[in-house]
Order: sequence, then C-alpha cells, then structure tokens
Amino acid sequence: MFREKKILVGITGSIAAYKSILLVRELVKAGAEVKVIMTPAARDFVTPLTLSTLSGRPVLSGLANDDAWANHVMLGRWADIFIIAPLSCNTLAKMAHGQCDNLLLAVYLSATCPVAVAPAMDEDMWHHPSTRSNLEILAKQGVQLLPVGNGALASGLSGEGRMAEPAEILGFLQAHLGKTQSLLGKRALITAGPTHEPLDPVRFIGNRSSGKMGIAIANELAARGAAVSLVLGPVSGHFKLDPKVEKIPVETAEQMFEACIQRFGTADIAVMSAAVADYTPAQPAAEKIKKNDGAFLLELSKTKDILATLGEMKREGQVLVGFALETTNEKSYALQKLEKKRADIIVLNSLNDAGAGFGHDTNKVTIFEKGGEELVYGQKTKQQVAVDIVDRIEKMCTA
Repeated sequence: MFREKKILVGITGSIAAYKSILLVRELVKAGAEVKVIMTPAARDFVTPLTLSTLSGRPVLSGLANDDAWANHVMLGRWADIFIIAPLSCNTLAKMAHGQCDNLLLAVYLSATCPVAVAPAMDEDMWHHPSTRSNLEILAKQGVQLLPVGNGALASGLSGEGRMAEPAEILGFLQAHLGKTQSLLGKRALITAGPTHEPLDPVRFIGNRSSGKMGIAIANELAARGAAVSLVLGPVSGHFKLDPKVEKIPVETAEQMFEACIQRFGTADIAVMSAAVADYTPAQPAAEKIKKNDGAFLLELSKTKDILATLGEMKREGQVLVGFALETTNEKSYALQKLEKKRADIIVLNSLNDAGAGFGHDTNKVTIFEKGGEELVYGQKTKQQVAVDIVDRIEKMCTA
C-alpha cells in the first residue's frame, strides 16, 4: 500500500499519542519508510524506544543529538508527506504563529512536502475561538486537517476532540499518496455551495450548504489530472482549493445556470453538487423592505433546473453526476432523480444521518448508477467521500 513512500510522523504532547504507536506500526507493515519526530512533551506519553523499534530508525527529538545536527530542512524534503498525529492545542498555536522552539516546529516551517494534522484535545479547547482561529490560519497555509472524533475524552467527559483513529489516518494517507494522473486530458465542471436569491439589497433567501463536498470533489478530480472548472456559490469560511482549479464565483441560481450552460459543452465530466435554490423572489425590491404591522407575502418563481437541462444537453461519453439531499423516501426520490434528470450517477445523502449533509466535515452517502448499481458507504470525511465518488466517475470514463 505504501511501498517506497516516505512518511514523516510528528508526535506532540497528548494522551492520544498512544495511537501513534499503532499508526507507525501499520505504516511500516504496509511498506512505508517512516521517520518519527517527537516534541519534548510527547516523550512524557510514549517512549522513543517503542517508536524507534517499530520504525526501525532512531526517533528524532532535539535539534542536535550526540553533537550531530538534526537537519530539519532535509527532513521536510525527504518526506512525501508530514503527518502530525496527535496535534496538541499548544503545538497548533505555535504552528499558526510561526514559533520554532523544537525540532518538530523547525521541520514544519521548512517543509516542502504536504503537511497534514490530526488534532487531539478536550472539547472545550477544540471549540475555543483561539483554536478555531488557529485552525483557519493553518488551512490558509495549505495544511490538511483530519476531522476529530466524538466520544470519550481524557477529562472523563464525552464530546468532540478525539484524535482520528489510526485506520482513518491510514485511509487519508492512502488517498493522498495513491493519486495517479488517470483523468489527464479530461475536462470537469463542478458546482458547489449555496445560491443566494436577493429579496432586497440587504436580504436574501439561501441555505446552509458549506460547499465542502463540491470543493473536495474538485480537488480530487484535479489531483487525478483533470482540468477542473468550479462554479462556486457564496460560501463562507476558509477552504483549500487546488491552485489548478479554475474558480467561477456566482451568487444566484440564474448565474450558476448560465455559467454551467456556457461550459458544459466542452466538459467530459459534470458534477452538480451545489445546493441550488428551487425558488427565487419574483420581484426583488430595489430598496430595503421596511417592517410593518401587517403580514408580509412573498411571491416566488421557480428557478431553472440545472441538472435536468444538462441531462437534455448531454452527449454520448459525458458523465453527469447529481446529488440528492433527502429527509424521507430517500432511495425512491434518488432513483426518480437519476431517471428524470438523465444523470449517470446520483449521490444520496440524508439529513436523517448524523454527521452528514450541510456544514459537516463528514458525510455518509449512497451512490446510485444508471446501470442499476447501488453502493452504500459508511460515514467518512468529505475528502474520503470525494475519493469514492471520483472512483466511480473514473470507472465510467474508462469503461
């Protein structure tokens, strides 16, 4: 799985460091070359002897060992990826603000390889505004964040903040390191995020879509070599978008419709993951609507159905993917959508599933294909779900 891959594992001071022992063992078993860096605080939780035995290499901790300099610059160039697991709240803050008081931080600041982190902390720390701000800074710097788990914590409480399990980290690393340029030469059109339908110059009708799923799909397609155009609705927050992806920002359903119609003819793949408004105000007010004592009646007009229109335009060889977010009769509605919209794939997620749908970093989907296939997946990060979806798209493109 990881043969000839070079993986640098960073361990910081957290009770979750025991999981890193299992992670290192499994990486080595899968054929990876592993080097381990520990912060001084990490040595209070797991021993360097255990990790050096499992990795087959000395564990690095100080900037100098036995009068020899630990070359932090070359460590960051040696690795195919640097995974810090667990990432403590303390080291997170230091990374975000460029502090460099130990070897792990020196390697991070000089690394040219991709960096990923698996945070571990108590729930109150995880939700603290300082932590959220620090995570946003890392995201803007291109660091990949593995979602935390929900469950028993070292404090004795239960909640968010658990480090991702070793199996989840292995899955992430496999997805990241196993990329091939299998879609080189293909053009892909993706929609993501909500649309905002103006009610007046101040207010709009919208929904809770974060755009995370569509952005993850765009990144995955780009990683496999496709030329990707992302029509992106008005999302909030910071996100990492592959620099090769063309971003087309839009606000309204009409703007998204026009952008898709213009680009669909040259696309080999189209993934309509955006949560497009079904209705828009018939007559948006030119001025801010004032509150009065009477009832407020709003007339809505139906928006254009982007997926159905593209289905009518679809030529032989194009792969068209739609999404269905349902609350009742999920499978029945998804299959109806697959047929009526002339799609090749419908990705179903249900608001009845915890950790799925709008705003989450995770999703749980079922994929329905026009050939009758039905594939049910468990809850995963949206990056991992994107891998599953693109795997199915790739299979259709190469069939």
